[in-house]
Amino acid sequence: MDSRPGGRLSLDRTRHIAPQIADYLREQIMSIELVPGTPISRAALQQQFGLSQTPVRDALQKLEEEGLITVYPQHATLVSKIDMSLSRQIHFMRRAIESDAVRLLAEKPQPEIIRALRTANENLSIMRDRNDAPEFQKADKAFHRTIFDHARILDVWQILQRKSGHLDRVRLLALPSLGMSRVVRLHDQIVDCIEGGDGEAAAAAMREHMSRTPKMGEMVAEIHPEYVENASGMARSAT
Repeated sequence: MDSRPGGRLSLDRTRHIAPQIADYLREQIMSIELVPGTPISRAALQQQFGLSQTPVRDALQKLEEEGLITVYPQHATLVSKIDMSLSRQIHFMRRAIESDAVRLLAEKPQPEIIRALRTANENLSIMRDRNDAPEFQKADKAFHRTIFDHARILDVWQILQRKSGHLDRVRLLALPSLGMSRVVRLHDQIVDCIEGGDGEAAAAAMREHMSRTPKMGEMVAEIHPEYVENASGMARSAT
């Protein structure tokens, strides 16, 4: 599958079509190219790609399961608003799990783990220097996925990702004020603590890294009230 500027898409007909359509739409939703509330026309997708109803239906069903679209039967399909309550809950879980994960990695710091985390954070630095927020967001997710992977809790990562679309969109919208350099710096601090075998410091650095997320949610709700729902939900999250 090849995604091109202007929302054009070339499908790989040798592979299953529905996952490609889902990936394409997910990319546009997560990058805010399709803003919350944008209608998605099943008929237009079928016509655009020369598809039958089935792969389009299956793709949209997958995105609905992930909470990225809202389907109103016989009425409309819309890009879902950012649910601040769900965002808060995912943030709460990630902060607790990742703090324990880096503490675990610091108990027996392995060179290959340190190398993997350094490489992942170097990719963030590259995207920061390019000022490419969507790609920076992807690189950030890759860094955190590396933590889950080496802590041997990758299945937990997959479970969280199924409902992380709301939190990820909050972070992308707030990234200009959050500061890419701050993220890179705190990642370096986390890796330094793991390498030094200081689990408590690594956990504290992770908590600091994630501490601004509730404020980010409040800011997004204030600047883009039309994008969000359950706006009071994020404010209740502890910092």
